Amino acid sequence: MKMKSFLALGLTVALAAVTMTGCAPAAPKTPTPAAPAAEAPAAPAPVAEAPAAAPTEIYIPLVSKGFQHQFWQAVKMGAEKAGTDLGVKINFVGPESETEVQKQIDLLTAELGKNPQALCFAALDTKAATNLLQQCKDKGIPVVGFDSGVDSDIPVSTVATDSRNAAAAAADKMAEAIGGKGDIAIIGHSDTAKTGIDRRDGFKDQIEAKYPDIKIVSIQIGDGDHQKSADIAKTVLAQNPNLKGIFGTNEGSAVGAYNGVKEAGMLGKVVLIGFDSSKTLKDAVRSGDIYGAISQDPVGMGYKAVETALKAYKGETVEKFVDTGYKWYDKTNVDSAELQPLLYD
Repeated sequence: MKMKSFLALGLTVALAAVTMTGCAPAAPKTPTPAAPAAEAPAAPAPVAEAPAAAPTEIYIPLVSKGFQHQFWQAVKMGAEKAGTDLGVKINFVGPESETEVQKQIDLLTAELGKNPQALCFAALDTKAATNLLQQCKDKGIPVVGFDSGVDSDIPVSTVATDSRNAAAAAADKMAEAIGGKGDIAIIGHSDTAKTGIDRRDGFKDQIEAKYPDIKIVSIQIGDGDHQKSADIAKTVLAQNPNLKGIFGTNEGSAVGAYNGVKEAGMLGKVVLIGFDSSKTLKDAVRSGDIYGAISQDPVGMGYKAVETALKAYKGETVEKFVDTGYKWYDKTNVDSAELQPLLYD
């Protein structure tokens, strides 16, 4: 009984303690200071876009109408000189023949794929490259025409001989040589390239405007090919036995006409006037078999083309037409010091 009483008393005391603990007021809590609100991270300052880095090397290709002929090699020489002087990398390309329009378009496409800073272009066909020139414009690549203009407003400049004026001067020389009257013919090198069109029309228009007693009885295209032009000359002579003169609009046309007249046994009886230069052409002028010819300045043309393209790339003002000039040469001045830089072989 005593043990039971003792256990009962312990339980009573424990319950009382629990009851008192549960009913006691909770000790006041010391308020925890509020943590300062975290500041929002500052917005990063806008980063200015760096300007596009200038190319480490300025690349300006020249896509020519031809490559092998001495005229184009002289243009190439001038372009290379400009590249060296101006610190520009150049590449001079062109088809082997001036009739290979598609080959020229392929070369132009390849050069555009290299993303040049500017481009110089002498078009074989004034219409064929229209889409590619538009790509140049869209990419911001300035185009400079050389030797032959392009039938487009896209080129910022054209560096060339004023072919119409030069051919008009040749017409005056023809009139002088044949005494202002008689039948003559024109053997052209192209009816699609601007130089061919301008030389043909410049000569024709001058004759028709100033010399009513001179009649142009034939205008044919020999593609600048010696043999084809020679065959044309022989045919025209056979059809026009009283022919007094033939104008060849480039070296191939003039030398071809010379060969044809020679084969027909008519040298000395038909006045021949040419355009451009070569060893054969100069020798024939020297001997008097060819009355004379118009020379361009191909070295200066190549130099000016690169120089103008570089200015256009830099955003400088360029002239819409850069006339590189021309000279008349005949047996009296073919060996003069003044003309030696312009008369290439």
